[in-house]
Amino acid sequence: MLLQNLRARIGARLSGDREAGFTLIELLVVMLILGILAAIALPAFFNQKNKATDSKAKENAHSAQVAMETCATENTSGSYSGCTAEALGKIEPTLPTTTAKAGTESMAVSVSEGTKYTLTITSSIGNTFTVKREGSKIEFPCETKSSSGGGCPSGGTWTS
Repeated sequence: MLLQNLRARIGARLSGDREAGFTLIELLVVMLILGILAAIALPAFFNQKNKATDSKAKENAHSAQVAMETCATENTSGSYSGCTAEALGKIEPTLPTTTAKAGTESMAVSVSEGTKYTLTITSSIGNTFTVKREGSKIEFPCETKSSSGGGCPSGGTWTS
């Protein structure tokens, strides 16, 4: 009798007749796994957001560089002397302004001797991306201000 009862229970268990849902232990294990996955994925997601913000700043720095070269080409002398932030804004209206609010991008332009210029874009998280031109030599230094990194490589230079 006991053996038949045991066989009936095992048979019902295997066929799924009596299982109507998940046990509490199964639900807790699934919740634990989801919690571990979320703990791994969320910090990586937030770092990607900073990288995207810095990528936008790099894009604007490159656009400002192209606008600066356009400005010099439009000057009859071919120098960068008249190329101010306002002049670059007329050439490329999507560039950030020099008087940006906190938490937004800003741009700084510096021209010296008519042959050298420095363009600095500060991202909304505080990282700066610079384009320095002296004659034919162009450098792309960057500086990280935020603790979560972003798009400035560890060497301190980025590429256009």
